[in-house]
Amino acid sequence: MSKGSNPGRGVQERVESDAYLERRQLRSGSAGWLLLAGLGVSYVISGDYSGWNFGLAEGGFGGLAIASVVVAGMYLAMVLGMAELSSALPAAGGGYTFARRALGPWGGFATGTAILIEYAIAPAAIATFIGAYVESLGLFGITDGWWVYLAAYVLFIGIHLIGVGEALKVMFAVTTVALIGLIVFGLAALGQFDPANLTNITPTDAAGASELLPFGYLGVWSAIPFAIWFFLAVEGVPLAAEETANPERNVPRGIIAAILVLLGTCALTLVLVTGAGGAEEMSDSGNPLVEALGTGTAATVVNYIGLAGLVASFFSIIYAYSRQLFALSRAGYLPKVLSVTNRRKTPTLALLVPGAIGFVLSLTGQGALLLNMAVFGAALSYVLMMISHIVLRVREPEMPRPYRTPGGVATTGFALVVGVLAVVATFLVDSTAALWCLVVFLGFMAYFGLWSRHRLVANSPDEEFAALAAAERDLG
Repeated sequence: MSKGSNPGRGVQERVESDAYLERRQLRSGSAGWLLLAGLGVSYVISGDYSGWNFGLAEGGFGGLAIASVVVAGMYLAMVLGMAELSSALPAAGGGYTFARRALGPWGGFATGTAILIEYAIAPAAIATFIGAYVESLGLFGITDGWWVYLAAYVLFIGIHLIGVGEALKVMFAVTTVALIGLIVFGLAALGQFDPANLTNITPTDAAGASELLPFGYLGVWSAIPFAIWFFLAVEGVPLAAEETANPERNVPRGIIAAILVLLGTCALTLVLVTGAGGAEEMSDSGNPLVEALGTGTAATVVNYIGLAGLVASFFSIIYAYSRQLFALSRAGYLPKVLSVTNRRKTPTLALLVPGAIGFVLSLTGQGALLLNMAVFGAALSYVLMMISHIVLRVREPEMPRPYRTPGGVATTGFALVVGVLAVVATFLVDSTAALWCLVVFLGFMAYFGLWSRHRLVANSPDEEFAALAAAERDLG
């Protein structure tokens, strides 16, 4: 191998052999836009079944509702920006690829690390919610515990190891069932809906406190991380770019279709769960949709299907973290052995290593805390990705973009501002959790600064995108 040109301050690249890249190939052409849309919904659908409701304890119904409207606007704006970036830079690195082109190696690795923190921790949070749903079913005396989390990780990582085409089809089927479950819940909850339940939390003495905002104005801000749970991880759709047919067209269509579905499920869940079960009662529930319905056939059906919804997100985010880790490893930012693929073209260690870390985190049983940690990584990555969109629009206005974001930098600028507020909000909710995530993030950056920045792979797809851009700027 030989060293390539210096792509950034103190960064060195090497050209690896063809054999290196042959051992790190994904299966191409495995998905069209419909499967990608299903993947996007699958990432998020568990957020409708559990997790968001903890925001009622931070802002009440009014605070969480306002936060959800603001966050929904942020995600819509962000998805439109990412649709443009994914059409111009279709590679398995997703947000890391975009930031690498716009912000250089340091910015690219920072973005990829934030995404990796999000995707490694989110399944751990979902595993605790799966445990709560399993226990509520009461089958054969099954109770929530470590072995439930272990079984989930082993089963679904195993399916991913078989191959991406099979995994995406399983995800699509489970997600369809989960969406049907939300419809069943909505129809059943309408009969129990009582507007008084929305505001049954006693107002505090906080500034601006009222029946609608029992925790005052600051409660709206504190509810933002939980509102994010309605949409968290939809930005992972571009990670499937290298395994998609015609990614320049299908990735933007898939991610936009996904966010439109999620906007509807967010509104349905927030209003009907709280109105049927009560804001105070739902604020600490591990399975709010079931408890909102109480007993009866509908509650039992939703309980089973709710488990499918949690499984859908758990299953799909495993896919997301493996592809993000694969891309960072293949380019040399993280140990290169993590990107080696098996004969089915799936990255074995990129599936297993974060899975082991997530399982250990799930043993805490602290779903709300893990949720906040995942949101910290997500919000930080949103900030960096939106900066990347703005930088590329300004610096490379002629870059081919099969899809262009409506509103341009004004759209992504709005998402950037809300993203910054979301990062701060994670410290308001649980400063310890956010600080631990910050420490982990800084640890990754130290690893890059001291070691891997001298060992990047010049002929990896993401680095080639950046090299091409640098060459074009030099010619210009």
